[in-house]
Amino acid sequence: MGRRTKKKKKNTKLKVFIAIFLLTIIIASGVVTGVKIFENGGGLKGLLATILGEDTRNVSNVEPITVLLLGISEDLDSRLTDTIMVCSYNPKTQRASMLSIPRDTFIGDSKTSVGGYDKINSVYSRSGAKGTIREVEDIIDKEIDYYAVVNTKALINIVDIIGGVEFYVPMDMDYDDPTQDLHIYLEEGMQLIDGEKAEQLLRFRHNNDGSTYPQEYGDNDYGRMRTQREFIKETVKQTLQIKNITKANKIISAVFENIETNLDEDAIKQYIPYAIDFNPDDILMEQLPGASEKYNNVWIYEHSKKQTTALMQEIENYLNNVVQTDETNTTNTTNTENTTKTTNTTKKSNKNNTD
Repeated sequence: MGRRTKKKKKNTKLKVFIAIFLLTIIIASGVVTGVKIFENGGGLKGLLATILGEDTRNVSNVEPITVLLLGISEDLDSRLTDTIMVCSYNPKTQRASMLSIPRDTFIGDSKTSVGGYDKINSVYSRSGAKGTIREVEDIIDKEIDYYAVVNTKALINIVDIIGGVEFYVPMDMDYDDPTQDLHIYLEEGMQLIDGEKAEQLLRFRHNNDGSTYPQEYGDNDYGRMRTQREFIKETVKQTLQIKNITKANKIISAVFENIETNLDEDAIKQYIPYAIDFNPDDILMEQLPGASEKYNNVWIYEHSKKQTTALMQEIENYLNNVVQTDETNTTNTTNTENTTKTTNTTKKSNKNNTD
């Protein structure tokens, strides 16, 4: 009995020692992680930066970024781009913008002999993403460093990962295209949009009976572009919720599995911690100024160079937090001015921006 008692006591001491040892390691790891989170600014920003292995102490080194977003409906070999959008973000000012480029935007030489290849949505099939960047740069007179060709699978995965997006569908949608295996059935109203419904929502232009978005919203492609911008805004807003912070790496992986891009994951990760402080309501959402015209029995969108120049200057001022005055340009630094600008931006995003 004496030996068993001693052996039992010895095993108990060993278990206690192991437990204390493991607890010490856990506490030490927690302290190290806590210190790292603190060094990264603390709070959610510090936590997210630590999860991603980033360092938020060098915000001055994180430059503004502009990406040409191209959306395709099927696989990456699709011939036409359904969505063309210039997206910019300045982490220093926490300002962002989205500029929709109508897919029928005219890029040819002669309107009298215009054909399908004279529209910007055809460039990707001939010259890829880099060729599309060159055309868009020529239209908006702004350098674009990066591109992202997004497969609908990426959008579906992201929306499903974050548990869906609460969104107000602007109208009843009823459309079928057997050739694309596309079937859209959505009712007007606020609802939870999952990945499958997101694809339907963003691809909708008109119903089977020919009816489309109301004129005040923006019909056909204009309405679709507005819905795309509004849905992306809501997706960003709901992705930044606390419950999705720890899913950052999973979301990034889902994106990079289904896109063609010249960005790498490390480049993207350095911007993500700053998104914690970003207010999606501050996204300036615009459409390339211009008007639809019909030549050679083909509808095209002719952009206004003068209005585009003025709009690009407005976007640049907004991203850099600059207030345009009659006399000079001044940097917007007060909370009151920021609130006023945000209100104006919200109004812009809700208006029908069709010339």
